[in-house]
Parts: sequence; C-alpha cells; structure tokens
Amino acid sequence: MMTFTETKIPGVLIVTPDVFTDERGDFVPAWLPDEFASRGLDARVVQGSLARTRRRGAIRGMHYQAPPFEETKIVRVVGGAIFDVAIDLRPDSPTLHQWVGVELTAGNRLSVHIPPGCAHGYQTLADETEVFYFVSAPYSPPHQRGVRWDDPAFGIQWPLGAPVSIHPRDAGYPDVGPPGRR
Repeated sequence: MMTFTETKIPGVLIVTPDVFTDERGDFVPAWLPDEFASRGLDARVVQGSLARTRRRGAIRGMHYQAPPFEETKIVRVVGGAIFDVAIDLRPDSPTLHQWVGVELTAGNRLSVHIPPGCAHGYQTLADETEVFYFVSAPYSPPHQRGVRWDDPAFGIQWPLGAPVSIHPRDAGYPDVGPPGRR
C-alpha cells in the first residue's frame, strides 16, 4: 500500500502511498504503521502536528531534538507545497552534513521519513501551505536544537533563495563548521 524510495541519506525515505480513486474522489492511506515497522522503521507516533505558513518563500527549520528526545518524523503536505530538506547530523554517518530535498505537495501526496539524528526544515512554495507531521517522541523544549538554513557546511540550494520570513531563532543558529565539529 506504500512504496518506500531511498535517498542518498540512509534512513531518509520518500513514501508514496497507493491512491484509490472512484467517482467520489480519492482515498489515500496516510499512516500505516505496519508498513513502517515491517521495514525496521520506528512506527511510534506520540504527537501529530499541523503547521500553517502564510507566505510563499518562508523557511521553517532546520530543527532536531537532542537525546533522549531524538525523534523520527513523517512529513506530508495537506495544502500547498514545500521544498522539504533533511540534513544528516549523525557523527558516524557516511553522509554527515549532506542534505536531501524533496518537493512535497498536496497533489503529489508524498511523505518523507526522517530518522533521528537528522535536522529537518522546509521552504514554502505556495501561500497558505499546511504541513502535517507525525513524530515518535514528545517535544521537549530543553532538547530543541537546530542548524542554520544557510550554513555553508551544508550548501542547501533553496529553490526560492533567501526566505521572505524566518523565525529569529532559526536565522541565528551558529555555523556548524567542517565535518567532525558538532
């Protein structure tokens, strides 16, 4: 019922659901925990969140949580469109400091699976965009971390360039520096 496509970053997967269409419209399974668990992925969901962003070109992120509140995220757009980005921050990973970006839209119905140890963020490609995501650990403010959206250590190529809107916290994270410094 779902197809999982690997990206260049281990554990960051593009999830394509089956779509069932009839004269009424479409039915799309959005969460099938057994499909994730059968692939050895964390299928716990402790929180589901919806983020609405008013303006095209805004950036949210790049966020992650420190242990013991590391989290898996499943991200899907339910209205509008985003360029979704994951950055590998796992010190022993062969893809440390590499990033992958995927266009998620309400129309393409894709989701992205982001494993613990990766930062996550996105740039909105349409006004009034709504992003829904499941996480495997509760939000813990003292464990909230982030890296800067334009840190040269990552070289993310945002499709719309600099953000039209970004939270001061997200804009103010310090540079990570070369691989190996975290």
